[in-house]
Amino acid sequence: MIPQEIIRRKRDGGTLPAADIDAFIAALARGDLAESQIGAFAMAVWFHGMTREETVALTLAMARSGDRISWPGIDRPIADKHSTGGIGDNVSLMLAPIAAACGLAVPMISGRGLGHTGGTLDKLESIPGYGITPDAAHFRKVVDEVGCAIIGQTGTLAPADGKLYAVRDVTSTVDSVPLITASILSKKLAAGLETLVLDVKIGNGAFMTSLEEAETLARSLVEVANGAGVRTSALITDMNQPLADAAGNVVELRNCLDFLKGGKTGTRLETVVLAFAAEMLTQAGVVKSLAEADAKAREALSSGKAAERFGRMVRALGGPADLLDRPDRYLIAAPVQKPVLASSDGWLTACDARAIGMSVIDLGGGRRHPQDKIDHRVGFSDILPLETRVAKGDRIATVHAADEASAERAAADLAANYRIGDAAPVLPPVIVTRI
Repeated sequence: MIPQEIIRRKRDGGTLPAADIDAFIAALARGDLAESQIGAFAMAVWFHGMTREETVALTLAMARSGDRISWPGIDRPIADKHSTGGIGDNVSLMLAPIAAACGLAVPMISGRGLGHTGGTLDKLESIPGYGITPDAAHFRKVVDEVGCAIIGQTGTLAPADGKLYAVRDVTSTVDSVPLITASILSKKLAAGLETLVLDVKIGNGAFMTSLEEAETLARSLVEVANGAGVRTSALITDMNQPLADAAGNVVELRNCLDFLKGGKTGTRLETVVLAFAAEMLTQAGVVKSLAEADAKAREALSSGKAAERFGRMVRALGGPADLLDRPDRYLIAAPVQKPVLASSDGWLTACDARAIGMSVIDLGGGRRHPQDKIDHRVGFSDILPLETRVAKGDRIATVHAADEASAERAAADLAANYRIGDAAPVLPPVIVTRI
């Protein structure tokens, strides 16, 4: 296998046979390719795409590049959810323990921040001691005993995807349907799932900005996954504003704890979390209808069972046993917190969600290069949703920053990002459609 020949054929718009894709991905997993070759391959795919057969071959090759997990002895459905990424999208942190409390086994393998979007693993690493890469035996044990475990890719689980994922993040090749499809599904196939639900984001804070693009990606994911034997559906959800009222790592983790304690009722975030819980439960056959599933998920929240599962998961993966009771002891706050004030009276009508994600990166809460270290403390909290009526000088968000200069810059950027109008906006529903 000569990697530059495979790159050349894809660069010139050719269709790669499965054997060539297998060979290229095997070399990537072994560490035999230069980062420049990986980036060139990703860029060629970005420009020319892949056929459905190529995408299936890429997905399976990446899934086969490492170990495959099985779940003998677990008598609950093995289910998972994945999001294509957005701003303030911490759904997985609450959804996994809700689903576990409702009778599912949820082995959730998540990723780091990608492009302008935040990463579930980066948020979890805000928790002192939380181990995101347990060995396979411990991963199985936690899923069996707790019902859920949110971890990252180990060196032996779809290792080719981990290497390609890092290069895509810094080469502007994130928003490619075949690469997204293979990246997401290779991890899911390697994790031995029975069912999967997908959150495909649409809007100015998503990788897919139009409904057509989002539907194309959703269909690609659903068709490839179902073709590989995993029962899969997708919801397309709105990402024209932050989903949670926080964007960052520690701030989103605090948001998660508040949610699990019942503090985020009536929000767009609650709508999305409960919609995915219902989808997971009905797809796995735990209940017969979405209405019954919704009621079951709400009971798991209100009773404290979901919060209890989250606490057990954190403890089982090395984090503190009393995180829910004493979050201030463990979740370190940024030294500077500054309010972002409305520039005029009116309604919050629109914002650029992607720019908010980039502001988090500018604060140090994301990466420009794969080796960059993250400042988990920084970000935005108290973000008001669009359709909120404000008066000049009202707080529309709070900046969490490492120093005064960063806080001033981020506050000015965020204030300029929001448009304030004389009339209430007409916004799309947070759940756009189902595939």
